[in-house]
Amino acid sequence: MEQQTEISTIGEFGLIDRLTKNLEKINNSTVAGVGDDGAVVRYPDTDVIVSTDLLVEGVHFDLTYVPLKHLGYKAAVVNFSDIYAMNGTPRQITVGLAISSRFTVEHIEQLYSGIRLACEIYGVDLVGGDTTASRSGLVISVTCIGDAPKDKIVYRSGAKETDLICVSGDLGAAYMGLQLLEREKRVSNGDKDFIPKFEGKEYLIERQLKPEARRDIIKELAERNIVPTSMMDISDGLSSELLHICKASDTGCRVYEERLPIDYQTAVMAEEVNMNLVTAAMNGGEDYELLFTVPLHFNDEVSRIPGVKVIGYITKPEAGCALVTRDDTEIPLKAQGFNHMSKE
Repeated sequence: MEQQTEISTIGEFGLIDRLTKNLEKINNSTVAGVGDDGAVVRYPDTDVIVSTDLLVEGVHFDLTYVPLKHLGYKAAVVNFSDIYAMNGTPRQITVGLAISSRFTVEHIEQLYSGIRLACEIYGVDLVGGDTTASRSGLVISVTCIGDAPKDKIVYRSGAKETDLICVSGDLGAAYMGLQLLEREKRVSNGDKDFIPKFEGKEYLIERQLKPEARRDIIKELAERNIVPTSMMDISDGLSSELLHICKASDTGCRVYEERLPIDYQTAVMAEEVNMNLVTAAMNGGEDYELLFTVPLHFNDEVSRIPGVKVIGYITKPEAGCALVTRDDTEIPLKAQGFNHMSKE
């Protein structure tokens, strides 16, 4: 086993030096990064978009089955996704860590290797952050700074009656990946030599442990000169995000069960754990796909974008928000995504 280094032996500044060694600037908007009391960024011609996500051990992730490198990658990517969801481009991130005494320098280097890999792939500069001690595991706070032309930024509040509701990728896979990981954790019963059974379900594991932000969809929309009327990324489940958009836009919606994009592996896993497939797709969360609305006349154009599916339409607010089943029954949407403030 690789020799582990206690963080106390090199101190906070020694740790920061190791984590940020050889950082190279990618974006012209990054004037100064790590090394001063604050980073300096410059956006002379665009509006700035800022998003922060907090990940807490035991609430958002379980290190029993989440590798630290994957955790770092995911922590960065979910922030990039928020910027893309406003039709922007992520440019810089800062990372705050609260670290308990059980973590060594090598552990934190693994975490940072995932963060830096995500930054490299998505063209984002790591420009600063902070580290401190924690008495209760690992806490990660990532703030992402991005930008977009003022007339291209998309909010939740712009959906209009008759707009088409579109979604990228497929739904429910990340949640089914979590169910699989939790099942194997229970079966292992703490046995370090236990070999989990993931054969045929690798896609679900990847969607849970290593999600990707859908910058490809943002690029496709831009190439077709389509600016959505509203947009969000799907972190808490399709149902919750639809309700957010409809509340902000003062509208209702109809989405169709038969149009929900669901991967085969998701369907198989849902059957194995005796879970309703539509519930998994509507309420699972952590898909980080893009949910957006476009005017009706873009129907043909948006339908030609690879990986995008039209799943419904926006209605008047008095019509409410509902899922239309295969037998034309309307079921009111409920926000049943992950409750971050739960006492459980």
